[in-house]
Amino acid sequence: LRGFDDDIREHLADQMEKSGINLRFNSDLESITKQPDGSLVAKLKSGEEIACDCVFYGTGRLPKTENIGLKKAGVKTTKDGAIPVDQYSKTNIDNIYAVGDVTDRIQLTPVALYEGHCFADTLYGGMDRPTTHDYVASAVFSNPEIGTVGYTETQAAEKFGDISVFTSSFRPMMHTLSGNTNVRSLFKIIVDDKTDRVVGVHMCGDHGAEILQGIGIAVKMGAKKADFDQTIGIHPSGAEEFVTMREAKYHYVAGKKVDGPRPKAGM
Repeated sequence: LRGFDDDIREHLADQMEKSGINLRFNSDLESITKQPDGSLVAKLKSGEEIACDCVFYGTGRLPKTENIGLKKAGVKTTKDGAIPVDQYSKTNIDNIYAVGDVTDRIQLTPVALYEGHCFADTLYGGMDRPTTHDYVASAVFSNPEIGTVGYTETQAAEKFGDISVFTSSFRPMMHTLSGNTNVRSLFKIIVDDKTDRVVGVHMCGDHGAEILQGIGIAVKMGAKKADFDQTIGIHPSGAEEFVTMREAKYHYVAGKKVDGPRPKAGM
């Protein structure tokens, strides 16, 4: 889960382990051997062998740009084969454009569709529509789900310097009533203190994708923390937690973390 907020990643790992999943970090697969009985043995590069029934191996992906004439056309590519483009999806050749995963911007299907629309609207629709890839909401359909939009805490501290971080960890009412004490949700809001703009919203919990799709609209429009505070929550729901967090758990000054909320002016 590279690129996601550290607190969210750690929370998901904790929830998975509590549900009985055995997580092995920094473990690379070396080989998979099928046994006479049909079972499998997965061997790690550490030498450890794991007997299992099935292996699901995510290998990642690279742009498939070899042998399609790009070099002959003069189109530049990166060492990994990606095609660099500008905000209008134009390559270094004026009449050649590229959109989607092959440009290695954000590898998500809705982003590729968006880039294609921007390209078509600009070239054929009489519009000036450059692409912008900030505040793109995304999700991980894990259990529990991750929903996220905007900057992680680390990214926000580096970019904005002075930020406030609001977090809430709680047991959803559904699981409270069922008596399941292991299930908890984590919600997080990151605010640029100079403008009060919400620059990052992250959660790990039930319906994370659905909740963050709506939150993503507000964040993309430039919602401020005051806007969140003035919004009345829907009760009972987990999502209402995003509009009830009033006091920051900690803040950053010039990129350095300080415990507690930022002191109010004059104090």
